[in-house]
Amino acid sequence: MKFTKMHGTGNDYIYINGFVENIKNPSELSLKLSDRHKGVGSDGLVVILPSEDCDFKMRMFNSDGSESEMCGNASRCVGKYVYEKGMTNKTGITLETLAGVKVLKLWLNEEKRVEKVTVDMGAPVLDASSIPTAFSQSPVVKSPLPVSDDATYEVTCLSMGNPHAVLFMDKIDELDLSEIGPVIEHAPYFPNRTNTEFVEVVSDRWLKMRVWERGAGETLACGTGACAAVVAAVLNGLAGRKATVQLRGGDLEIEWNEEDNRVYLTGDAVTVFEGEIKLDE
Repeated sequence: MKFTKMHGTGNDYIYINGFVENIKNPSELSLKLSDRHKGVGSDGLVVILPSEDCDFKMRMFNSDGSESEMCGNASRCVGKYVYEKGMTNKTGITLETLAGVKVLKLWLNEEKRVEKVTVDMGAPVLDASSIPTAFSQSPVVKSPLPVSDDATYEVTCLSMGNPHAVLFMDKIDELDLSEIGPVIEHAPYFPNRTNTEFVEVVSDRWLKMRVWERGAGETLACGTGACAAVVAAVLNGLAGRKATVQLRGGDLEIEWNEEDNRVYLTGDAVTVFEGEIKLDE
């Protein structure tokens, strides 16, 4: 089976062309290939498939084998993959995901290579039950989240096609995400678990963020998480609708457009290497 390793802002996935490869159990395959010691090594697996209604369809699986609705960084890499592999000549692409249809705009350099991609991530979902969360207030803004007898955090929750809990705090570089991340991810307030963003406000146009991704742990970047961080910052009066989000893997440009209520994500898409792996029969 041929594969391509790609990353968007350090958020790395293994990409497989589902038009030519028959993947019988993508969940199990993601668990195997994502292992950074005994596999290829990645945050998960992305399969690019035909779609009846869109140009392409994306299914993505976390490194623990669970399937996720959407990934902003992965969707940018899908755009680069299909264009540079000659699967389309369009620079505007519709992509079917479990979180609905996403529209990709490809930005080409002088060599006609895809340098960056803008994704229309759609409108943020603020209704508590639709995220879903078990909080009684809606929208969930600065809501207390008790995680132990002596620890309570204020969270702002929303969905960008997948659930997010955003926490604003100082000195995020000093946090032990391996300790706090799983506790919030599996808190009873989140029936489908949650992605968690730890955000430090540098200015009204600049946010620093670390992320604990549901099913993957801490990753270098999260596109939907960066979108959630900016939306949450606006709701809390901490930032404007256009901001740069600085992650450990690089920067993402986010705009929550006031006119159409949609969130736009712009960032890089990078091919790391291509390979071939023999699968067990």
